[in-house]
Amino acid sequence: MGTTSVWSGTAAPTRWSALEHDVAADVAVVGGGITGVTTAFLLAKAGRSVVLLEAGEIGGGDTGNSTGNLYETVSGGLYAVKDKWSAEVAASVSESRREAVAMIESHVQALGIDCGFRRCPMHLYAGAPGAQGDVEREFDAARSAGLPVRLEDTLPDGPPAAHGRVLVLDQQAQFHPMAYVRSLAAHAGAAGCRVFERSAVLDVDHSEGLVRTSGGTVAAGEIVLATHSPSGFHVTQAGMIPNREYGLAAPLGRRDFPPGIFWARGDEHLSVRSLETASANFLLCVGQEQKTGQHDARAAMAALEAAARRRLGVQEVAYRWSAQNFRSPDALPYIGQDASGAYIATGFATDGLVYGTLAASIISDDLLGRGNRWSNLYRASRVAPVKAAKGTVAETASVLKVVLQDYLTRRQHEQLETLPRDAGSIVEVDGERLAAYRDGAGQVFVVSPVCTHLKCMVHWNALETSWDCPCHGSRFAPDGRVIAGPAIEPLKTKTLPEGRRTA
Repeated sequence: MGTTSVWSGTAAPTRWSALEHDVAADVAVVGGGITGVTTAFLLAKAGRSVVLLEAGEIGGGDTGNSTGNLYETVSGGLYAVKDKWSAEVAASVSESRREAVAMIESHVQALGIDCGFRRCPMHLYAGAPGAQGDVEREFDAARSAGLPVRLEDTLPDGPPAAHGRVLVLDQQAQFHPMAYVRSLAAHAGAAGCRVFERSAVLDVDHSEGLVRTSGGTVAAGEIVLATHSPSGFHVTQAGMIPNREYGLAAPLGRRDFPPGIFWARGDEHLSVRSLETASANFLLCVGQEQKTGQHDARAAMAALEAAARRRLGVQEVAYRWSAQNFRSPDALPYIGQDASGAYIATGFATDGLVYGTLAASIISDDLLGRGNRWSNLYRASRVAPVKAAKGTVAETASVLKVVLQDYLTRRQHEQLETLPRDAGSIVEVDGERLAAYRDGAGQVFVVSPVCTHLKCMVHWNALETSWDCPCHGSRFAPDGRVIAGPAIEPLKTKTLPEGRRTA
């Protein structure tokens, strides 16, 4: 079962080359998702010399594996922000996110970006009888934050039935995130930004202002790590546990489905929307959030499919995908300069399309010396131990449990000889634990199971054919190459005797 998002499957291809020489710029932006591309566009438009580096293809990371929903609330609930901080902070979060959505809309209109942007209502409702309390809490928090929310008795025809009244917030939005980001990257290039794809960063030297790839280096006065979780070691990574959320797209056919964002609270916590493309119309269903490296990814996708079939009548699945997110322990993202001197943007939870745009606005304003009124609210250097304590302790305990299981308990590991094709596992070879993958042709790839970030042990992700670290979310290909940071170095390659390399 392969994974490709509906956005990747319906977007125009990119055309950027890899970095193959040394260059210099005012600013090096690492990461070609919505945060990095928007930052590069804003800086280039203002006349700064910018180099944008993307490890894969523009928009092909978590931006291209999102829901495409844009909203001024937050997925974890404004009530959670209000409880940890105050009603005033919740109001500021909503206002700042509203401005970010308006910025996306202004780019679409001013630049003529064809990404299906549309304003639509958001509906939040209980998908199970016991979840109505969350809806009521969010309604109260949203009203106290000044949002024009209302409660209605029923949902439009199409989404699953609601248990109780439905919270409605008008003038939210949806778009095709990959089409938007790739078009914005083209406009950044037209403004002078040098964009490089397939240029994974191998080293970042903040003191020297150097970013190194396999093909060349970038010497820059400032470095922006728009990489979801900043590459390397950063204090903000403490307490932020990575999660993966799963999504699918089903052909809508002749079925009518109302425009809008539909969030069902409850055990399955589903997000549902429709999508119209030039080739077909789809019904998107996203849910089943799980901790990275601490669950069975195939089982999570199967559970999402079962929920979509049961609650939405889905018959056929055209696309399947997942995305990674990081939730900060105090309910606010980290945006701005951290102790290393780099600019970072992380802790967005599943709200990254809007927070990424907001982060680009804050960071570019700071680099241009003109200030931003939201900088202090989201500053990356903040310390809020009381507000973060509960989340930090819970997430640290979760990671510690996995680390203890991996390192301190005697677990039975699969033998290399019994490893089936198209499968990966931690195996024992001559008393040494190794991460082994046998491909469809029988060839075996063997690497160290120790993550190169902070030495946790990676786990096999059978759905996406990757080694995932449960501690800080680094992901590696079967041969050890880095797919996603914060790790920069690949898993160490191991060598097997000739007779054990194929089967």
